[in-house]
Amino acid sequence: MRRHHKRPVRMPTAMRADDGQITAMVVVMAAALILFAGLVIDGGLALAGKVRAADTAQEAARSACQMVDLDHLRATQEMRLDTGPARTAALARATAAGDRARVRVTGDQATVSVTHRQPTQVLSLVGIGTLTTHAQATARIERGTTAPWDGADGGAP
Repeated sequence: MRRHHKRPVRMPTAMRADDGQITAMVVVMAAALILFAGLVIDGGLALAGKVRAADTAQEAARSACQMVDLDHLRATQEMRLDTGPARTAALARATAAGDRARVRVTGDQATVSVTHRQPTQVLSLVGIGTLTTHAQATARIERGTTAPWDGADGGAP
């Protein structure tokens, strides 16, 4: 008995033109998914960094407003900030938070602009190591209440 062996049929070159196309597509899709994940994760971190910058700016401005020029207040009954100590207090607060700040003190108010650099987690793989956020806050000193407090209701006047 004789067996017939068939030769494997080779496909024409034109029909084999898509060899390896799936591999290339998977590589491109995987890279796109990693980039998308980086945008989501690091985008969330950027928003958190923006909130942190705003918090730091507010805290620094309030710190500056604790530096009242007492000599001027006693002499004129006008509230104003002691510029040097107010600026120093605001910068110290921003530096303690690990941020850079610019401080402007005028009269009875302090404006603090904070720059916060947020390290990235996933986007650092494509060369984006940090995201920079900015925030600004202004605080103004206010006189306390002058109404007498009898303490009967347990709350402030």
